[in-house]
Amino acid sequence: MKKAVTLPPGYTMSWGGEYSQFLDAKLQMYFTGPLAVVLIFMILFALYGNFKFPATIALGVLITQPVGALVALKLTHTPFSVSSVLGLMALLGVSVETAVILVSYINKLRQEGMGIRAATREASLLRLRPIMMTALVACLGLLPAALSTGIGSDTQRPFAIVIVAGLISRLFIGFFVNPVLYEMVAREGDVLQV
Repeated sequence: MKKAVTLPPGYTMSWGGEYSQFLDAKLQMYFTGPLAVVLIFMILFALYGNFKFPATIALGVLITQPVGALVALKLTHTPFSVSSVLGLMALLGVSVETAVILVSYINKLRQEGMGIRAATREASLLRLRPIMMTALVACLGLLPAALSTGIGSDTQRPFAIVIVAGLISRLFIGFFVNPVLYEMVAREGDVLQV
């Protein structure tokens, strides 16, 4: 049974400290998160000149990105915080970049006359190394922060865990998901831009 607290006249109670900062940051995330997604989608639309390929990139990233990040937070007993959300937003950018590397190369091979399935297979194999390098550079750079337990690691650690685990899962799952999504929407008469 909860007991109501009554304050004497003239006194007020409000949250402060870290919780207050959390609430302020949460309000900012409601604006910056959707704005980041819209800006990325607009850049992808300008890059490819249609909605088809940006939509497949976005869908592929949304399917594969949070898997490793959320599993890693659960396994490490790290609470989902503003730092974790910032990590997911940073991860979104790197994940989109790796998907663009693949889709652009598939489009390039198709412009050279290759069929959809052959171009998708060839690009998946040939672009694996650049995609791995892009993802692993970020992973290895943030690995010390993800493993840290010292003073001050409370804010850096969730950010790093989300990015490292998210990129690793994105690398392995995305290798299978993105080519399949591309083949599902690609047609022979597509206007291709690289």
